[in-house]
Amino acid sequence: MEEYRIANPALADQGKIKIAWAWNFMPVLKLLQEKYKDERPLKGTRIAACLHLEAKTACLLRALKALGAEVVAAGSNPLSTQDDICAALVAHGIKVYSWHGMTMDEYYGNLHALLAWSPQILIDDGGDLVTLVHKERPDLLPYIKGGCEETTTGVKRLRAMSNEGVLAFPMLAVNDALSKHLFDNRYGTGQSVWDAICRLTNMLVAGKEVVVCGYGWCGRGVASRACGLGARVTIVESDPHRALEAYMDGFYVTDMPTAARTGDIFITTTGNINVIRKEHFALMKSGVILANAGHFNVEISCTDLDEIAVQKSQTRPGVTTYVTKDGRSFHLLVEGRLVNLAGGDGHPIEIMDLSFALQLLSVLYIKERDLEPGLYPVPNEIDKNVAHLKLEALGIKLEKMTTEQEEYMGRWDE
Repeated sequence: MEEYRIANPALADQGKIKIAWAWNFMPVLKLLQEKYKDERPLKGTRIAACLHLEAKTACLLRALKALGAEVVAAGSNPLSTQDDICAALVAHGIKVYSWHGMTMDEYYGNLHALLAWSPQILIDDGGDLVTLVHKERPDLLPYIKGGCEETTTGVKRLRAMSNEGVLAFPMLAVNDALSKHLFDNRYGTGQSVWDAICRLTNMLVAGKEVVVCGYGWCGRGVASRACGLGARVTIVESDPHRALEAYMDGFYVTDMPTAARTGDIFITTTGNINVIRKEHFALMKSGVILANAGHFNVEISCTDLDEIAVQKSQTRPGVTTYVTKDGRSFHLLVEGRLVNLAGGDGHPIEIMDLSFALQLLSVLYIKERDLEPGLYPVPNEIDKNVAHLKLEALGIKLEKMTTEQEEYMGRWDE
């Protein structure tokens, strides 16, 4: 079998520089690698990872290999793969099947190449790898011990599979861990989305009307950072509690038809399909920016944009402009794909240090236990351990309760 399938192995030195920079700012992952490297608890374990292949991910994959694993990797998004990182990983002895700008057929072909190595543990980002195993490689199911899922979208898919009783092995919902969604989804997405939008457009945010669709943890982060950049922010939300929370956080809350009339920049963070579609485009003013921060490129209807446009062209790297019959223009960023990774470098390094520490510990947990098929939360002791290690790395001290306080918190009679 092919050991790798990448764009250009000669880019390895360039990728190694980027990985070394990221590793400098990942103290938790570094501490865990140091703790387990002599024990090599993953020796003899083949791990398949479908993740965004950039520098921070490379640090996780190399750490897994340092703990003894045989690691096989493929990109989880055709536009987020960085070719120099793939080359550096191959040079480090990791099998990689991905390159920037893959077609969807090539993307799934690379996932099949990954599965040809018969992995025992899966690390997924969005649920495509787990879904593909169940649909097209059921012969592998008896050999897969379990895995973990990184994203909100992926956990949603796994929960549906588990509820239907079709999930054939245990998966840990890493996204639901406090050390993940409170920080990665909020602070990571909040900063990286705006990093990417500013890089792609070079436009001012201050004074703009920003419409954020969805007020989950990702939407909260995007909205908060938009305020910090001087924007006026409108929230579109279908859940009553989240809508009320957005209102009490100081945002204007309304439905999409109303928001469509006034927005300058639209950002989707819902994980749902066709959040912005034809009837909304009909109400928008000319020149709006359209960006998606959800895992799949289904939240902004590209089909509807193609249907209403009389002209479509790339007006700037990563920007596709659609011109309608009445002369209005809509600027879609990176084909409606995950903007912070397809148009930027993804979450800040220190944020991914938390998320990937959870992934590593989750892999060890799956390896050491025989769990029944289904979707499981990350154990609380793992979640707290990651937070403690991060605080330790930051030099932050926790208050310790007295014995009296601990006893009081466990009493009910006073």
